[in-house]
Amino acid sequence: MSILNIINPLNSDWTTWAITIICAFFIGVSKSGLKGLSMFVIPLFAHLYGGKASVGIILPCLLMGDLMALRFYYKSANIKLILKLIPPAIIGIIIAVIIGSKISDAQFKITMGTAILFCLGLLLINEFKGKIDISGSKLFSNSLGLTGGFATMIGNAAGPIFNLYLLSMRLPKAAFIGTGAWFYLLLNSFKIPFHVLSWQTINGQTFQLNLLMFPILILGTFVGKKIVGYIPEKPYRYFIYTITLLSAILLFIK
Repeated sequence: MSILNIINPLNSDWTTWAITIICAFFIGVSKSGLKGLSMFVIPLFAHLYGGKASVGIILPCLLMGDLMALRFYYKSANIKLILKLIPPAIIGIIIAVIIGSKISDAQFKITMGTAILFCLGLLLINEFKGKIDISGSKLFSNSLGLTGGFATMIGNAAGPIFNLYLLSMRLPKAAFIGTGAWFYLLLNSFKIPFHVLSWQTINGQTFQLNLLMFPILILGTFVGKKIVGYIPEKPYRYFIYTITLLSAILLFIK
Protein backbone atom coordinates (compact mmCIF):
# COMPACT_ATOMS: atom_id res chain seq x y z
CA MET A 1 0.00 0.00 0.00
CA SER A 2 1.45 3.37 -1.04
CA ILE A 3 1.66 6.39 1.23
CA LEU A 4 -1.00 8.12 -0.91
CA ASN A 5 -3.44 5.26 -0.32
CA ILE A 6 -2.82 5.54 3.41
CA ILE A 7 -3.33 9.31 3.51
CA ASN A 8 -6.14 9.40 0.97
CA PRO A 9 -7.90 6.01 1.14
CA LEU A 10 -10.93 7.07 -0.95
CA ASN A 11 -8.68 8.48 -3.70
CA SER A 12 -10.60 11.74 -3.69
CA ASP A 13 -9.17 14.96 -5.11
CA TRP A 14 -7.04 16.87 -2.64
CA THR A 15 -9.50 19.75 -2.32
CA THR A 16 -12.16 17.28 -1.15
CA TRP A 17 -9.64 15.68 1.20
CA ALA A 18 -8.68 19.04 2.73
CA ILE A 19 -12.33 20.07 3.20
CA THR A 20 -13.00 16.72 4.87
CA ILE A 21 -10.20 17.21 7.39
CA ILE A 22 -11.35 20.78 8.16
CA CYS A 23 -14.89 19.52 8.67
CA ALA A 24 -13.60 17.06 11.26
CA PHE A 25 -12.46 20.06 13.31
CA PHE A 26 -15.93 21.61 13.19
CA ILE A 27 -17.57 18.33 14.21
CA GLY A 28 -15.34 18.34 17.29
CA VAL A 29 -16.14 21.98 18.11
CA SER A 30 -19.85 21.23 17.75
CA LYS A 31 -19.84 18.12 19.91
CA SER A 32 -18.06 19.80 22.81
CA GLY A 33 -20.50 22.67 23.14
CA LEU A 34 -21.28 24.77 20.07
CA LYS A 35 -24.21 22.57 19.09
CA GLY A 36 -25.40 22.78 15.50
CA LEU A 37 -22.11 23.66 13.83
CA SER A 38 -21.69 20.09 12.60
CA MET A 39 -25.02 20.42 10.76
CA PHE A 40 -23.24 22.51 8.15
CA VAL A 41 -20.96 19.54 7.53
CA ILE A 42 -23.86 17.26 6.57
CA PRO A 43 -24.95 18.94 3.31
CA LEU A 44 -21.32 19.63 2.42
CA PHE A 45 -20.39 15.95 2.78
CA ALA A 46 -23.50 14.95 0.83
CA HIS A 47 -22.27 17.14 -2.01
CA LEU A 48 -18.72 15.77 -1.86
CA TYR A 49 -19.41 12.06 -1.39
CA GLY A 50 -23.10 11.50 -2.22
CA GLY A 51 -26.02 11.38 0.19
CA LYS A 52 -25.91 7.84 1.54
CA ALA A 53 -22.11 7.43 1.43
CA SER A 54 -21.58 10.69 3.31
CA VAL A 55 -23.70 9.51 6.24
CA GLY A 56 -21.45 6.49 6.75
CA ILE A 57 -18.29 8.59 6.60
CA ILE A 58 -19.52 11.06 9.21
CA LEU A 59 -21.00 8.58 11.71
CA PRO A 60 -17.75 7.29 13.33
CA CYS A 61 -16.62 10.90 13.73
CA LEU A 62 -19.87 11.75 15.49
CA LEU A 63 -19.31 8.81 17.84
CA MET A 64 -15.82 10.03 18.64
CA GLY A 65 -17.22 13.49 19.28
CA ASP A 66 -19.85 12.05 21.62
CA LEU A 67 -17.17 10.25 23.62
CA MET A 68 -15.10 13.42 23.91
CA ALA A 69 -18.13 15.44 25.00
CA LEU A 70 -18.84 12.91 27.73
CA ARG A 71 -15.23 13.17 28.84
CA PHE A 72 -15.86 16.85 29.55
CA TYR A 73 -19.49 16.82 30.72
CA TYR A 74 -20.40 13.34 32.01
CA LYS A 75 -20.86 14.63 35.57
CA SER A 76 -23.49 17.11 34.39
CA ALA A 77 -25.49 14.68 32.23
CA ASN A 78 -29.00 13.52 33.15
CA ILE A 79 -29.60 10.45 31.02
CA LYS A 80 -33.02 9.84 32.61
CA LEU A 81 -34.40 12.84 30.74
CA ILE A 82 -33.94 11.25 27.32
CA LEU A 83 -34.67 7.57 28.02
CA LYS A 84 -38.31 8.05 26.98
CA LEU A 85 -37.12 9.05 23.50
CA ILE A 86 -35.07 5.90 22.91
CA PRO A 87 -37.87 3.41 21.93
CA PRO A 88 -39.56 5.66 19.31
CA ALA A 89 -36.13 6.75 18.04
CA ILE A 90 -35.14 3.12 17.43
CA ILE A 91 -38.36 2.60 15.46
CA GLY A 92 -37.54 5.70 13.42
CA ILE A 93 -34.05 4.37 12.68
CA ILE A 94 -35.41 1.02 11.46
CA ILE A 95 -37.94 2.77 9.19
CA ALA A 96 -35.12 4.88 7.74
CA VAL A 97 -32.96 1.79 7.13
CA ILE A 98 -35.75 0.20 5.08
CA ILE A 99 -36.49 3.35 3.08
CA GLY A 100 -32.83 4.21 2.56
CA SER A 101 -32.16 0.76 1.09
CA LYS A 102 -34.80 1.22 -1.60
CA ILE A 103 -34.21 4.74 -2.95
CA SER A 104 -31.63 6.32 -5.25
CA ASP A 105 -28.96 8.70 -4.00
CA ALA A 106 -30.82 11.70 -5.44
CA GLN A 107 -33.97 10.63 -3.63
CA PHE A 108 -31.87 10.06 -0.49
CA LYS A 109 -30.74 13.70 -0.55
CA ILE A 110 -34.33 14.88 -0.97
CA THR A 111 -35.38 12.69 1.96
CA MET A 112 -32.61 14.22 4.10
CA GLY A 113 -33.96 17.68 3.36
CA THR A 114 -37.57 16.68 3.96
CA ALA A 115 -36.74 15.14 7.34
CA ILE A 116 -35.17 18.37 8.54
CA LEU A 117 -38.20 20.44 7.51
CA PHE A 118 -40.10 18.99 10.47
CA CYS A 119 -37.39 20.31 12.78
CA LEU A 120 -37.76 23.78 11.31
CA GLY A 121 -41.51 23.73 11.91
CA LEU A 122 -41.02 22.79 15.57
CA LEU A 123 -38.53 25.59 16.05
CA LEU A 124 -40.91 28.18 14.56
CA ILE A 125 -43.80 26.97 16.72
CA ASN A 126 -41.60 27.19 19.77
CA GLU A 127 -40.54 30.74 18.91
CA PHE A 128 -43.99 32.18 18.11
CA LYS A 129 -46.03 30.39 20.79
CA GLY A 130 -43.55 30.60 23.62
CA LYS A 131 -41.64 27.93 25.47
CA ILE A 132 -43.33 24.58 24.89
CA ASP A 133 -42.72 21.96 27.56
CA ILE A 134 -42.30 19.13 25.07
CA SER A 135 -40.83 16.89 27.74
CA GLY A 136 -44.19 16.74 29.53
CA SER A 137 -46.18 15.53 26.54
CA LYS A 138 -46.00 11.86 25.61
CA LEU A 139 -47.37 12.62 22.14
CA PHE A 140 -44.70 15.22 21.46
CA SER A 141 -41.87 13.15 22.94
CA ASN A 142 -42.89 10.09 20.88
CA SER A 143 -43.20 12.22 17.74
CA LEU A 144 -39.80 13.77 18.38
CA GLY A 145 -38.24 10.39 19.05
CA LEU A 146 -39.69 8.80 15.92
CA THR A 147 -38.84 11.73 13.65
CA GLY A 148 -35.44 12.19 15.26
CA GLY A 149 -34.57 8.51 14.84
CA PHE A 150 -35.52 8.69 11.17
CA ALA A 151 -33.54 11.92 10.66
CA THR A 152 -30.44 10.65 12.44
CA MET A 153 -30.31 7.50 10.32
CA ILE A 154 -31.15 9.11 7.00
CA GLY A 155 -28.69 11.96 7.37
CA ASN A 156 -27.21 12.30 10.88
CA ALA A 157 -29.62 15.22 10.99
CA ALA A 158 -31.51 14.86 14.25
CA GLY A 159 -29.70 17.69 16.03
CA PRO A 160 -32.43 20.33 15.67
CA ILE A 161 -35.10 17.92 16.95
CA PHE A 162 -33.26 16.77 20.06
CA ASN A 163 -31.83 20.22 20.74
CA LEU A 164 -35.39 21.54 20.87
CA TYR A 165 -36.39 18.77 23.29
CA LEU A 166 -33.49 19.54 25.62
CA LEU A 167 -33.99 23.30 25.31
CA SER A 168 -37.61 22.87 26.41
CA MET A 169 -36.29 21.63 29.77
CA ARG A 170 -34.22 24.78 30.23
CA LEU A 171 -31.14 22.82 31.24
CA PRO A 172 -27.91 24.62 32.16
CA LYS A 173 -25.46 24.49 29.28
CA ALA A 174 -23.24 21.81 30.85
CA ALA A 175 -26.25 19.53 31.47
CA PHE A 176 -27.56 20.31 27.98
CA ILE A 177 -24.29 19.21 26.36
CA GLY A 178 -23.71 16.17 28.58
CA THR A 179 -27.27 14.85 28.34
CA GLY A 180 -27.28 15.30 24.57
CA ALA A 181 -23.93 13.51 24.30
CA TRP A 182 -25.32 10.42 26.06
CA PHE A 183 -28.35 10.37 23.80
CA TYR A 184 -26.36 10.73 20.57
CA LEU A 185 -23.85 8.12 21.75
CA LEU A 186 -26.61 5.56 22.30
CA LEU A 187 -28.32 6.23 18.98
CA ASN A 188 -25.14 6.48 16.93
CA SER A 189 -23.86 3.21 18.37
CA PHE A 190 -27.15 1.51 17.47
CA LYS A 191 -26.81 2.73 13.86
CA ILE A 192 -23.35 1.26 13.22
CA PRO A 193 -24.43 -2.33 12.31
CA PHE A 194 -26.96 -1.03 9.79
CA HIS A 195 -24.29 1.04 8.05
CA VAL A 196 -21.85 -1.86 7.97
CA LEU A 197 -24.17 -4.74 7.07
CA SER A 198 -27.20 -3.21 5.34
CA TRP A 199 -26.16 -0.01 3.61
CA GLN A 200 -22.44 -0.91 3.52
CA THR A 201 -21.52 2.74 3.89
CA ILE A 202 -18.88 1.99 6.54
CA ASN A 203 -15.96 -0.15 5.40
CA GLY A 204 -12.21 -0.40 5.77
CA GLN A 205 -11.51 2.56 3.47
CA THR A 206 -14.02 4.91 5.07
CA PHE A 207 -12.81 4.01 8.56
CA GLN A 208 -9.23 4.61 7.44
CA LEU A 209 -10.32 8.13 6.50
CA ASN A 210 -11.97 8.46 9.91
CA LEU A 211 -8.67 7.59 11.60
CA LEU A 212 -7.11 10.55 9.80
CA MET A 213 -9.97 12.79 10.91
CA PHE A 214 -9.97 11.79 14.59
CA PRO A 215 -6.90 13.81 15.75
CA ILE A 216 -8.27 17.00 14.17
CA LEU A 217 -11.71 16.27 15.60
CA ILE A 218 -10.28 15.80 19.10
CA LEU A 219 -8.45 19.13 18.76
CA GLY A 220 -11.78 20.69 17.83
CA THR A 221 -13.44 19.35 20.99
CA PHE A 222 -10.86 21.10 23.18
CA VAL A 223 -11.32 24.35 21.24
CA GLY A 224 -15.12 24.07 21.51
CA LYS A 225 -14.91 23.36 25.25
CA LYS A 226 -12.78 26.46 25.70
CA ILE A 227 -15.12 28.70 23.69
CA VAL A 228 -18.33 27.56 25.38
CA GLY A 229 -16.82 28.37 28.77
CA TYR A 230 -16.87 32.06 27.86
CA ILE A 231 -20.53 32.13 26.79
CA PRO A 232 -23.13 33.01 29.49
CA GLU A 233 -26.21 30.80 29.89
CA LYS A 234 -28.83 33.02 28.21
CA PRO A 235 -26.76 33.97 25.13
CA TYR A 236 -25.79 30.30 24.82
CA ARG A 237 -29.47 29.33 24.51
CA TYR A 238 -30.01 32.00 21.85
CA PHE A 239 -26.95 30.76 20.01
CA ILE A 240 -28.33 27.21 19.96
CA TYR A 241 -31.68 28.39 18.61
CA THR A 242 -30.02 30.48 15.90
CA ILE A 243 -27.52 27.90 14.68
CA THR A 244 -30.15 25.15 14.75
CA LEU A 245 -32.53 27.22 12.64
CA LEU A 246 -29.83 28.15 10.12
CA SER A 247 -28.51 24.60 9.86
CA ALA A 248 -32.00 23.19 9.32
CA ILE A 249 -32.65 25.66 6.49
CA LEU A 250 -29.26 24.90 4.92
CA LEU A 251 -29.79 21.16 4.99
CA PHE A 252 -33.28 21.44 3.51
CA ILE A 253 -32.05 23.67 0.66
CA LYS A 254 -29.22 21.26 -0.09
